[in-house]
Amino acid sequence: MSTDRMSATVRSRVIRLNTLTGLRFPAAFVVFLYHAALLGYLGLNWLSPENVHDYYRSVHHAGALGVSFFFVLSGFVLTWSARDTDTAPRFWRRRFLKIVPNYLVVWVLAMVVFAAPRTDMKIGLLNFFMLQVYYPDFSINFGVNPAGWSLAVEAVFYLSFPLLLRLIKKIPVNRINLWVAIVGLGIIATPFLSTHLAPAKSVFMPMEPETSVNQYFYSYILPFPRILDFALGILVARSVMTGRWRNIGMVWAGALLVASYVLGYFTPYIYSSRAVCVIPAAILIAAGAIADRDRRFTVFRNKVTVWLGDISFAFYLVHFTVLEGLWKLLGSKLYTGPQAAAMLVLGLGVSILASWALYSLIERPITRRWSNPRKRPVAAQREAVPAESQPLVAGLAIEER
Repeated sequence: MSTDRMSATVRSRVIRLNTLTGLRFPAAFVVFLYHAALLGYLGLNWLSPENVHDYYRSVHHAGALGVSFFFVLSGFVLTWSARDTDTAPRFWRRRFLKIVPNYLVVWVLAMVVFAAPRTDMKIGLLNFFMLQVYYPDFSINFGVNPAGWSLAVEAVFYLSFPLLLRLIKKIPVNRINLWVAIVGLGIIATPFLSTHLAPAKSVFMPMEPETSVNQYFYSYILPFPRILDFALGILVARSVMTGRWRNIGMVWAGALLVASYVLGYFTPYIYSSRAVCVIPAAILIAAGAIADRDRRFTVFRNKVTVWLGDISFAFYLVHFTVLEGLWKLLGSKLYTGPQAAAMLVLGLGVSILASWALYSLIERPITRRWSNPRKRPVAAQREAVPAESQPLVAGLAIEER
């Protein structure tokens, strides 16, 4: 690599990616809207069946968009902020402390608020230990906190990241975009292979009656195919950092993502949930990072959006529990359209407050106190990058997101 390119790479790694932090909350918010639609299919009669159906159809692949965005973002940010002197055990320690305390706190909250009476011990323990994503059964996958399954997938990403990054760094710079294309095609092929290789069996999704639960599981939930999303983020980050990425800018990238979302309404659900939006999401992530690197203005880089992005991991985890708890507290009744909209606004506000509490009392204190060894060699301290110049490692991905 040339000296100029190496310098550009170093500069890119020390820029705070506030735009990507700001983008995290919109991604979590669309998952919030989707999970609100699922309430009616999970036994909470907060809307009439007709209204639930109409609402669900309007957001039916919004949750998938948010999850895919976070999976790609995770690979991108971890690569951007990777430390050359880091070790795998230290990396795993930081990720464990970032995601597990919040995950377990919300697991307890979900059990107390609604899950315990309808969750047997096996399902509860599988969800507690993040093993729910290895069974093609929705009652297991979403058995306690329906948002928690993606954290179990992220755990596999973290375990594989040191090896994946080492392998991807060996790819010649002039071939990195070829591998971006190859992995992108692999993601698009995943639902096709799932529908043609996995048996449909007899159980179909209640909200998508033409979609097999078994085939959806292998395409969308099982961690190993989803590693492609994570690897795409790593590859795109490497492409940006080495100066090979062809940037189209935030506006066009955002327009492309919106267009892909609209396209999802005209494709089978197993494709709209897995393949339609993921590549445009990667393009938007790259555009946001480049905008921050080049100090360009973006609407997502301000105090409010960055703060919302910082608490978005907690928001993602806790919002479903808040929605179900609120419905019970307000009388477990059927709402009209305007009343339901008001409940969602209230649920959003309470979820933000609960997320702030989780972030301030659990997530941030634990990561600051325990993420790194207490005693460091003097030489290592001298070589450390000043905190103010480091990327937002703790606030940029759903696992860190």
